[in-house]
Formats: sequence, structure tokens, C-alpha cells
Amino acid sequence: MRTTTIRAILCGFLLAVALTGGAVAQKSEQEARLLVLEHLWNEAQVNRDAAALDALVSSQFVNTEFDGEVSNKEQFLEEIRDPQFKPATMNVQNMKVIFYHDTAIVIGDYHAKGTYQGRPYDHSGRFTDTWFLQNGSWQCIASHSSLVRK
Repeated sequence: MRTTTIRAILCGFLLAVALTGGAVAQKSEQEARLLVLEHLWNEAQVNRDAAALDALVSSQFVNTEFDGEVSNKEQFLEEIRDPQFKPATMNVQNMKVIFYHDTAIVIGDYHAKGTYQGRPYDHSGRFTDTWFLQNGSWQCIASHSSLVRK
């Protein structure tokens, strides 16, 4: 009887470890996917690829810029299409992903350079992107950026 109890406890423990390991591996895979999506987002901005960004952001998307300007999905995409918006580089680093059920928050640092309406810009800041998983795909529902003083 005692051997059976010990075996049951050991089997339960091994099952718990296996299940936890699977959850960690899945979380790691999802984290990697989100970090790739963040880099694709930046590449799409530099290339002014509104179609790629359209696929990444939700129909309910809300964007809050460093200057406090708030835009919805259509306004955000229209800004990307604006011929006076000429980004040269957009880099992100120091990213961290925080999960809560089917939602993920990605925070990090960014550096963007280019010209807008003929005037150069060189911004360094922090961003927070809120993503949700729907039907196996991640979509960004909200983005916020803040400048960091140099």
C-alpha cells in the first residue's frame, strides 16, 4: 500500500513537471513570436507598408504617440501612407513580454530617425504594446510611446 501511494505521488509529481515544462515551452514560443512581430512592425513602418501593419493591428486598435496624439487603426494607417512621413530607421531593444491569459504586454526601448513634413526627427523612447491572441494569431490592440530625454 505504501509503495502504491509513493508511486502515485511520484507519478503526479512527474506529470506536474511535464505539464509545467510544456507551459513554459509554449510561453517561450509565444514570446519569440511576439518579439518577431515587434521587429516586423518596425520594418513595416520603415518601408511604409500599411498592408503589413493592417494585418498586425486589431480593428479596435488605439495608438497613443509620444506627444499625446491618439489615433484609431484607420488614422494610424493613414499616417503610415502619408508621403511626407519618411522613416529612415526604427530599432527596438530591451524588450520584455508579460503574459496574462491570452493577452501579452510588450515593453521596450525604441530609436527612430527620419523626416516628417521635411523636418528631421530623431526620437528615443519607450513603448508599451498590448497584444491579444485570437484564433492562433496575435494582434496589437493598443500601442503607447513616450520619449526619453537625452
